[in-house]
Amino acid sequence: MDGAPALSASVLLLNRLYMAVRVVSARRALTLLYRELAEVVACDDGQYLSYDFDGWVEVSQAKRRFEPEQHDWIRTVRFQIAVPKIIRMLVYEKVPATTVKLNRRNLFARDQNRCQYCGRRRPTTELSLDHVIPRSQGGTNAWDNIVCACVRCNVKKGGRTPEQAHMKLISLPKRPRRSPVLTIKLSDSRYASWKQFLDFAYWNVELK
Repeated sequence: MDGAPALSASVLLLNRLYMAVRVVSARRALTLLYRELAEVVACDDGQYLSYDFDGWVEVSQAKRRFEPEQHDWIRTVRFQIAVPKIIRMLVYEKVPATTVKLNRRNLFARDQNRCQYCGRRRPTTELSLDHVIPRSQGGTNAWDNIVCACVRCNVKKGGRTPEQAHMKLISLPKRPRRSPVLTIKLSDSRYASWKQFLDFAYWNVELK
């Protein structure tokens, strides 16, 4: 099987009840599909259709002809297969966690790699995390008290609050509703079909 970058592409994994659980690699998604543990959920002309492995191989041939640029592709000895955007587990019903993990990856993604004091975007290697209210002054490890800061601004602020250091946050930090990494993915039109399954209101608004 050829297409190493494509095997690392992101696929949204749903449980049997069509609730988003996590993002998996294309390699994992195709393994689940081939073992008949999952099915592809694809959006065609505004409708969501389901395909097993053989069905998706057949559909891939049409997509290869008419919309090749909209998909990542994996080449095998016998055929080329499009990396699905969404798959659904056929037996797994575990409800996904509703909280977003507080970690460096999500914090950098939430703040879009932008220093929250000077506003400049920088690679993660040039960013640090700053406690708005320093730990020495009672600040906590919480979404609303940690921001991305470039090394220069972090050193300038030191162990002070922004007010004490005469600095201003460009935006107030808060807990994101969904994983910031997923939010970045949704900005790519190729992953537009994910939105419905990641929208909290879609699953929780009372039906009338």
